[in-house]
Amino acid sequence: MARVQLEHVDKIYEGGVKIVDDFNLDVADRELVVLVGPSGCGKSTTLRMIAGLESVTAGRILIDGREVTDVPPRDRDLAMVFQSYALYPHMTVFENMAFGLAMRKTPKATIEAAVRRAAEILGITALLDRRPKALSGGQRQRVALGRAIVRAPKCFLFDEPLSNLDAKLRLEMRAELKRLHLDLGSTVVYVTHDQEEAITLGDRVVVMKDGVVQQSAAALEIYRRPANRFVAGFLGSPPMNFLDGRLVEAEGGLRFDESAGATLGQPAGDGRGGARLPVPGWALGGLRAQVGQAVVLGVRPEALAPASHARFEQRADSRIDLKIWLVQPLGDRADVYGTTPGGQRLVAQLDATAGAAVGETLPTYVDLDRVHFFAGDAVGRSLASKPA
Repeated sequence: MARVQLEHVDKIYEGGVKIVDDFNLDVADRELVVLVGPSGCGKSTTLRMIAGLESVTAGRILIDGREVTDVPPRDRDLAMVFQSYALYPHMTVFENMAFGLAMRKTPKATIEAAVRRAAEILGITALLDRRPKALSGGQRQRVALGRAIVRAPKCFLFDEPLSNLDAKLRLEMRAELKRLHLDLGSTVVYVTHDQEEAITLGDRVVVMKDGVVQQSAAALEIYRRPANRFVAGFLGSPPMNFLDGRLVEAEGGLRFDESAGATLGQPAGDGRGGARLPVPGWALGGLRAQVGQAVVLGVRPEALAPASHARFEQRADSRIDLKIWLVQPLGDRADVYGTTPGGQRLVAQLDATAGAAVGETLPTYVDLDRVHFFAGDAVGRSLASKPA
C-alpha cells in the first residue's frame, strides 16, 4: 500500500472559477480517509486529481514519496471505483474483473488466481460466469470492487460508489467496504456527500466547503468538537440546533440569553420570554471575552430530553419549554420539532415513550456537557466545545 500526499493543491477552471483552494492532505499507509461535503465542494475533483484524470493548477501530489503531479493515470498504480459500475455488458463477471490485468499482459495463471481470490473475498464466486444484466445492483457493485482489488494497487479511490444502491443495500455494502479495508490493509481515499457514511467508514474525515478544507480529524473528534458552525451542522442527523443570542453576566456567572439579542444583524429583544441558559464551567475561559457579543449556542438533538427520560443532570436553569409543532416517529425514538420561548426552531431526538404531542409545550432539559458555542458572524468559528 502507499502514503498519499497533496500539498497546496489548487484547481481553477476557465474563467477563473476555483474549485479546489490550497488543499493539503497526508493519507497514511493503510488509512481510510473520507472526503465529505455538499455537492460542488470540490471533493470529486480532488479525487480525480489524485487519479490523474484532472490536471492540477498549482501544488503537487505525491504517492509513496514520488511526485506524480504530471504522471499519466495508468502509471500511478491506483484503482478507482466510480458511482456508475462501468461494467462491460458483453463480458462475464470473470472477464470484467480480469480485464485490467489482461490488458497488462499478466500471465493467465496469475489472473485466474487473482480473480478467484477477489471473488472469494467478496462472496461472488458463484457469479463469475454471469453477465452484468443478470446481476442485482449490489452484485454489480461487488464486481466493480473486485475489478479494483485484483490489481492490488497502491491506493484505492472511491467516488460515491454506493449512491446508486437502495438504503438497505447501502448499509450492507458500507459494512462490506469497512471489512474489506481491514482485511486488505489498503490505503483508501473515499468521496461521499453522505455524512453518516463518512462517520461510519472513515479513520479520518475531511469536511470540505467551497473547495476549502473546513476540518480534518477522526469522525468522533469532528462530531464532538466541530471547528465551525458549518461542520457542526453538516455532520449529524438531524443536524445540530443553533440558537442565536448573546452572552450576559447574571447571577454571578455567564448566561446565554436568547432574548437579549440575536446574531446576524437582528435587533435585540426586550429581555423577556427567551431561553436563558447557564454557561458551564468548562466553557467560561473561552467565553469571557465574548460578554455582550452575539454568539450562537449549538446543541445536538440527542442532548435534549424531558425530565422523565434524561440521562444527564437536569438543572432547573437548563430548561427550555418547547412548543411542539411536529413529531416524526422513528421506531424506538422520535424527532420532535418545536419552537423555543424566543421563537427559534429546535429539534429534539427523544425516546418514543416520552409522550411528545403536537400542540403541547414540553419542558425540555439541555445537557450542558454537550453544548457548543460559536461566533455570531458568517464564519461561525468554534468558541467552546467541551475538552476530551
